[in-house]
Amino acid sequence: MSTITLTTWSLEMTSPADLVPAAEPGPEITISRAEVPSPEFSRFLYASVGGDIHWTDRLSLTRAEWLEQLDRPGVETWVAYDRGTPAGYIELDPQPDGVVEIMYFGLLPDFRGRRIGGHLLTLGTARAWDLAERWPGLEPTRRVWVHTCSQDGPTAMDNYQRRGFKVFKTETEEKPDTPTPGPWPGA
Repeated sequence: MSTITLTTWSLEMTSPADLVPAAEPGPEITISRAEVPSPEFSRFLYASVGGDIHWTDRLSLTRAEWLEQLDRPGVETWVAYDRGTPAGYIELDPQPDGVVEIMYFGLLPDFRGRRIGGHLLTLGTARAWDLAERWPGLEPTRRVWVHTCSQDGPTAMDNYQRRGFKVFKTETEEKPDTPTPGPWPGA
């Protein structure tokens, strides 16, 4: 089996003042929080956004495991819509000591390159900074972080850096070159 060199970058923001908002796309784009934890909807978003960029870590989870991930205090999913159609999402995952990880972020392929991603990342990052205001018991956010890799979309790293995220760690590894799973079998 052939291998590829995978580079993973971890990026962080340590102050809400570091957030550089993206321009807003047209009025046809709306973003709202999915307030009811739904494994089916979240799996749809995950598989549809990550199907062509090698997202596989959650594909084998059972419905109960999905619900366990989504139903923890402070976990939030924000969804971008283009005239009612899901275009992408950002999932926030609070961690100990006021740290929030952007666990997943991305757009469905047909919606990339339309300035939706910068706007969604802006809103999601702002929501990460005020997460404790919506979830009593969480510590105020002191750091927001995310990771991206060389298999993610070609504009992912640029979008994070334009929003104010700074690289704090780079890792490189050899891994098997596997085909993308696609959003459904045989896609």
